[in-house]
Amino acid sequence: MSIECFAMFPKMSATLVVSGDGRYYSKDAIQIIIKMSAANGVRRVWVGQNGLLSTPAVSAVIRERVGADGSKATGAFILTASHNPGGPHEDFGIKYNMGNGGPAPEAITDKIFENTKTLTEYLIADDLPNVDISATGISSFEGPEGQFDVDVFDSASDYVKLMNYDALHGVAGAYANRIFVEELGAQESSLLNCVPKEDFGGGHPDPNLTYAKELVARMGLGKSNSEVEPPEFGAAADGDADRNMILGKRFFVTPSDSVAIIAANAVDAIPYFSSGLKGVARSMPTSAALDVVAKHLNLKFFEVPTGWKFFGNLMDAGMCSICGEESFGTGSDHIREKDGIWAVLAWLSILAYKNKDNLNGNKLVTVEDIVRQHWATYGRHYYTRYDYENVDAGAAKDLMAYLVKLQSSLDEIDIIVKGARSDVSNVVNADEFEYKDPVDGSISKHQGIRFLFQDGSRLVFRLSGTGSEGATIRLYIEQYEKDSSKTGRDSQEALAPLVEVALKLSKMQEFTGRSAPTVIT
Repeated sequence: MSIECFAMFPKMSATLVVSGDGRYYSKDAIQIIIKMSAANGVRRVWVGQNGLLSTPAVSAVIRERVGADGSKATGAFILTASHNPGGPHEDFGIKYNMGNGGPAPEAITDKIFENTKTLTEYLIADDLPNVDISATGISSFEGPEGQFDVDVFDSASDYVKLMNYDALHGVAGAYANRIFVEELGAQESSLLNCVPKEDFGGGHPDPNLTYAKELVARMGLGKSNSEVEPPEFGAAADGDADRNMILGKRFFVTPSDSVAIIAANAVDAIPYFSSGLKGVARSMPTSAALDVVAKHLNLKFFEVPTGWKFFGNLMDAGMCSICGEESFGTGSDHIREKDGIWAVLAWLSILAYKNKDNLNGNKLVTVEDIVRQHWATYGRHYYTRYDYENVDAGAAKDLMAYLVKLQSSLDEIDIIVKGARSDVSNVVNADEFEYKDPVDGSISKHQGIRFLFQDGSRLVFRLSGTGSEGATIRLYIEQYEKDSSKTGRDSQEALAPLVEVALKLSKMQEFTGRSAPTVIT
């Protein structure tokens, strides 16, 4: 894959960024990529100190950093496996970002994949000495095609400058102390697990209620009751710092609500957006909470397939300012990646704005207050995701094919719905989601099966992976409630009727043999 990416650049002009989340094998991979770069005519490689750059920081470096010789980055290799744990027996991955700072589009990744089928050799400068990536500075070598430089730079400085310039741009992981303690004056005791480790300390790097156990307990959401009063605000980021989780005291903010609340308050609370929002966007499986905000504020709105590259196209065209996805990703047009710490800073700005008149000892407006006020204004989208993992691939495909065929008759669908629960509204539309990019005209098909209900509720089915070990069926269940007297119900109670309908409609147990999902989010 690396060879073909290099081949897309003009000889002796490319500047590549190479860094990652610090997972196992990253340091070895950086040295290999440096040597392959030299052998393939790349002019210079930029490396974050100790090989550490969060995914959003990489995007910012591509877009904003200027080298000592006036060079700008052509693209970047990000060493991360995002959702997956690290360590000698866990996952390692390589991701490529383009000159706009965003993930490579499908046209590029498809071309790379096709080229891998015909590769018979690769070039590498084996005699190039390893570069000390623990110390900042430029190392120059005589490469096979001329001068070749490796620039090791401070992982945090460029991104912190970007944050200060626009007031809210952030990084994460290795940058937490620099931003929250040095820049914003927080107590160092506020930081948990902020020393990068190759195996993430033996934990899982996903920022959710299941894996961020220490934070969840500290925020009063754990199973055991502590006598210690929880903090007012808590947040977590994943391994490569592009995803986030927002928590209040004994209160969890869903990612779908989070992006909607940021958008609803952005112009008033976040200086970067004081002149207004260009538009907002969400991934198709994400709840429609953002849709309601967009309609209320008369904003351009886009529903895109899963994948940040679709947001990047909209941002490059000046059509989108804020976007998000249900899998804990939130971002804005300051870069072309989701940004975990940016989301945290956005929430801190909203809290500061809401409390601007409450700083003299009066009761503070809390995270929970902000969310409940939002529900009172826009309604609440009760939301959950059921993952059926490692399902027989054939059975999973049969289930999806059955749902597509079922969609041809809304009458038949409503008979099944009412047979399962008479208190669930009728389905008014059913389709297989297809997206035509308004910027480049590309079409993405088979992006998920949707059932849209008269009251604004939704069911979405998506297939993820069909390898030799099976597939994952993801079922998204969303119940919309606009009656403010009913927005405080327990989520599982509110969603129970629609869950029952979803399982009956899809014949989930009949097709998969599963009586329960592997994971409920």
